[in-house]
Amino acid sequence: MGAHTRMTDAVAAAVAAIDTDRLVELVTQVCRIPSVLGDEGPLAEFLHALMKESGFEATALQPVTGNRPNALGELAFGPGRRVVFTGHMDTKPVSHGWTATAPFSGEIIGGSVYGHGIMDMKAALVCQIVAMEALRDSGAPLTGTLAMAAVSDHMGDQLGSIAYFDSYPADLAVLGELSDNEIFLGHRGRAYFDITVLGKSAHTCHKPLAVNANALAAHAVLELDASHLTPRLDQWVTDLFGPETYMAPGRIYGGLPPGGPSMIPDECVIRVDCRPQPGVTTEQLRAEIDRCLAAAARRDPRFRAEVELADVKAGYLAGRDDEVVTLMVDAVRRVRASEPVLQAASWLGDTASFGAKVPTVIFGPGGEPVYCPDEHLPIDDIVEATRVYAAFGALALAPPA
Repeated sequence: MGAHTRMTDAVAAAVAAIDTDRLVELVTQVCRIPSVLGDEGPLAEFLHALMKESGFEATALQPVTGNRPNALGELAFGPGRRVVFTGHMDTKPVSHGWTATAPFSGEIIGGSVYGHGIMDMKAALVCQIVAMEALRDSGAPLTGTLAMAAVSDHMGDQLGSIAYFDSYPADLAVLGELSDNEIFLGHRGRAYFDITVLGKSAHTCHKPLAVNANALAAHAVLELDASHLTPRLDQWVTDLFGPETYMAPGRIYGGLPPGGPSMIPDECVIRVDCRPQPGVTTEQLRAEIDRCLAAAARRDPRFRAEVELADVKAGYLAGRDDEVVTLMVDAVRRVRASEPVLQAASWLGDTASFGAKVPTVIFGPGGEPVYCPDEHLPIDDIVEATRVYAAFGALALAPPA
């Protein structure tokens, strides 16, 4: 029997071993467990117990911060490389306007599971675990280790991913972020700049003596909002992400807080949210901000400002010919019998913190819009994602020819 035939048989066995009834029931269960950022503990405990009861090895609740651990488990198939399935447990707050059912019902309506955060990314966590069970139960010849890392704090400082990949080795990884079951090579980065616009304070009754920092900041806000930075990039990067580096004044803090005395403020802080494509440097972002501030100064010569780089998260981009990508392309082909289109995301993934260490591909069920009322995911998409994860695991852990 040739290597290709053995590999085909292993993929078919792994996909056939998926327990779809268990898969759907577990997805409904995780949808009933709130895990808004800061409250990941109960979901971590559930996933940890699930893996432990299923017979996973090296199960653990890895401390991250407070009562917000990572949930870990592994399946060892012998000597070989270490492949990690990973995704985050935390979600954004619940959206207003749910009408079809309650946000944490996990109810099945019209062939879809409804639940807050199901697409980002509770379903994918279950898909990965059930795919690992199928690989184990299939009896397919495999070698190496397949690990699961359900992490906390993705929407904070990505402390969960940092803690995991600082402590455990990995040769390849699959991040289960929502990609509509397509293959994403990477995502944009994020940089926050804080611009402090300086004026001169005075009592409102003495307005002629003041320079209102809020009014000066308005000039900067207009210039920053009109930014259209199009840096020089490799054409294939531009094709994936588009030509523009997005930049917007996202938050503005000026004046005294409500409920207290009033005066003309001498300080207004603008937080500029920048979303650069991979390859765009912080120096390029700063140069564009400086250009916008110079234009604000031309609007009003009294304009003065200080700029601070408050936070940077790197973008991520895998190569089209990287092994982790070609394995996922092969997995999707085998499951869907069609050629996948390689894409990229505008959101920020945990690969901002670990992608430089571990070759990673992004694949998961669900897509935009997300975090909206009546968020739901078709069961067919959940099943397909699990099949792809199982196929990827069979291909990545296939014994050497």
